[in-house]
Amino acid sequence: MKPSQLERKLIAAAKANPPSDSVPYAFEQRIMANLGKVPVIDLWADWSRALWRAAAPCVAIALALGVWHAYADHMNSGATDLSQDLERTVLASVALDTETLQ
Repeated sequence: MKPSQLERKLIAAAKANPPSDSVPYAFEQRIMANLGKVPVIDLWADWSRALWRAAAPCVAIALALGVWHAYADHMNSGATDLSQDLERTVLASVALDTETLQ
């Protein structure tokens, strides 16, 4: 249906049903005034709400990782330290170079 035909039909339907006396005074003006109001979007409130919702899971993950790390250190107390193994591996080439130079 074309917009002009729809408009004519709606206007005809509105003219056929006049407003009753039970409609409050200036009801149309109040409705029309509220239609023009656009709610203001508060981006700061949205961000703060999202960050507060994310805070609890972040704390829970940090605590879980801390407990896991402490438990892993306790279980591997007799094992070698990985950082020492890495340092020896990286510096092995430096030691070989100094031996070849002498």
